[in-house]
Amino acid sequence: TEGVRFAHEVHPSEIAYDYWTTQRALEAVDHRPAFGLNFDPSHFVWQDLDPVGFLYDFRDRIYHVDCKEARKRLDGRNGRLGSHLPWGDPRRGWDFVSAGHGDVPWEDVFRMLRSIGYDGPVSVEWEDAGMDRLQGAPEALRSLKAYDFEPPTTAFDAAFAGGDN
Repeated sequence: TEGVRFAHEVHPSEIAYDYWTTQRALEAVDHRPAFGLNFDPSHFVWQDLDPVGFLYDFRDRIYHVDCKEARKRLDGRNGRLGSHLPWGDPRRGWDFVSAGHGDVPWEDVFRMLRSIGYDGPVSVEWEDAGMDRLQGAPEALRSLKAYDFEPPTTAFDAAFAGGDN
């Protein structure tokens, strides 16, 4: 159907899980406009990928944004692959946590989204094995709203152009 778009989540175990596999997936579908991306920075964090650079490089393909968080604890014993330990186990090298409690650079993410002109859906995808969802989900939303500030209406240095300042 015309107008239908697909937003693939860049996620380990999927056809596109990092920068280069995303590039190859887009090449495989001949860069069809219907094939876009669901951006979820939590998967970038534990893989040591740059979520902000990814947003810029794939700016024309970001069709949806999930605000989900991850925190790394790579201390020489806890591994990146999770060691088949359950979510929330402190021996894991990384885990999903409520937005605002991890390693996603949210301010940089939202500034980049604004910079690339993204105006699509933004959702809170809440996963945290150590926090009750009734507390964590509303707290995550409040935390993320701090980055929903208005961009300036004039260029920064234009404020000084009048001579009266």
